[in-house]
Amino acid sequence: MGMGRPREFDAEMALDQAMEVFWRHGYEGATIAQLTEAMGINPPSLYACFGNKEGLLKAALDRYTKLRGVWMDEVVAAPTAREVAERMLMGIADKQTDPANPPGCLLVQGGIACGTGSENVPFELAARRAQNEDQLRDRFVRAKAEGDLKESADPAALARYVSAVAVGMGVMASSGADREALRQVADVAVQAVEAQSAAEERRVAGLRG
Repeated sequence: MGMGRPREFDAEMALDQAMEVFWRHGYEGATIAQLTEAMGINPPSLYACFGNKEGLLKAALDRYTKLRGVWMDEVVAAPTAREVAERMLMGIADKQTDPANPPGCLLVQGGIACGTGSENVPFELAARRAQNEDQLRDRFVRAKAEGDLKESADPAALARYVSAVAVGMGVMASSGADREALRQVADVAVQAVEAQSAAEERRVAGLRG
């Protein structure tokens, strides 16, 4: 057995449980007792497997990023920039208000109230959020090259905007906002992205003509 670790220990399942504890309580609020109880292991096993609490968070974030990455691949596969934004933001509105999950987003919730000794945690979370922004930027660059976005559109700024809205929606969800409230925010943001599309530019030009 060694260090009290059970034979049936399932690393992915244990990380899913740890992920939920961090998601609900934040890094600072999650205690070793809560984490080990949720994971079905004892403290020595936690330290043997992950080094410390921050090491466990990083492992849980790797797991979360992998799962979110599958979803983000589906998001950026949408045929237009407008549909990319709609698929992402409406998906967030649904996912972050799903009773089956903790409210909000782990990449936001995990860093709440981090104090002395956990200064690296907000930077770790920011780095994970930046990965999503980079993926959006690359997709919007392609949209502009394909003529989907108008010539004056800034793909990097557009990706930063959509990412900022996504983070804000996570904060709203964690504060108790319902699905309809998040969908209203998403709808306004999608309209903002649509305003940068070449098709919308042509439509407006046609009305003026």
